[in-house]
Amino acid sequence: MDGTARFRNIITRGSTPDSFTFGSPPRPGPRNRGKVSRAGPKMSAVQGSIVVNAPIGSAYRHSLRLEHLQELIAAVKEVKKLDANHFMIAVSHKGQRYEGVLEIVLRVPERRLAWRVVARKSSSHHFATCVVSFTSRSDRSTGVSVRISSSFGGALSRRVNPYLRNFKRLIEKPA
Repeated sequence: MDGTARFRNIITRGSTPDSFTFGSPPRPGPRNRGKVSRAGPKMSAVQGSIVVNAPIGSAYRHSLRLEHLQELIAAVKEVKKLDANHFMIAVSHKGQRYEGVLEIVLRVPERRLAWRVVARKSSSHHFATCVVSFTSRSDRSTGVSVRISSSFGGALSRRVNPYLRNFKRLIEKPA
């Protein structure tokens, strides 16, 4: 059974990841009369892929080391492990420092890893997600695909390829 079968009869509300906004506009009615809706920033999403010269297990294990995220993503300034699935993360964007909690939300060994970052109260309108997929290739290399969504916007599409090249450099670095 594929993963979609479990959710076949569930009705979801909201928007697609490319048009995600925080908060929903208030529903019409007496309780919301006169209130102004403040939707948060729109999410921008980008995808990229690369082939690394490493077995799939090694690539997957490397990607689980989120403490080393600042070596891949220049905007990440600090990552501290809180527990097996949670990390404190600090990023810099346009000269501002933002802190949040990175949470691993999905682990499928040697196939997929997904995480999200929820900002702390001081910058609660920022949010990011990442899904990394791994595909084994016949020559013992691994295809790595990534999809990143972020409310920070900016030139995310120009940054995903350098992130992937950094991952390739780190994983292929001689021990």
